[in-house]
Amino acid sequence: MKEVKAGEKYMHFKGHLVEVLGVAKHSETLENMVVYKHLGTNELWARPEKMFCDESDISSREDNVTGQKHRFELYEEN
Repeated sequence: MKEVKAGEKYMHFKGHLVEVLGVAKHSETLENMVVYKHLGTNELWARPEKMFCDESDISSREDNVTGQKHRFELYEEN
């Protein structure tokens, strides 16, 4: 699993650009949670790190508007 770092930007397969704020611990399970901000709405979200970094191929999902292979892909600004 790759390391997620604060400040990195990712494109979600549904077309949302997000910025990672950091990795937090779930208070009950101690599971790592990626905390990120949806750059379109400034809403804060948290997702288990394992799920955020999952490399399952989701390219065939009907709601995949970006055509990405993975749920989140590192966004490279031009």
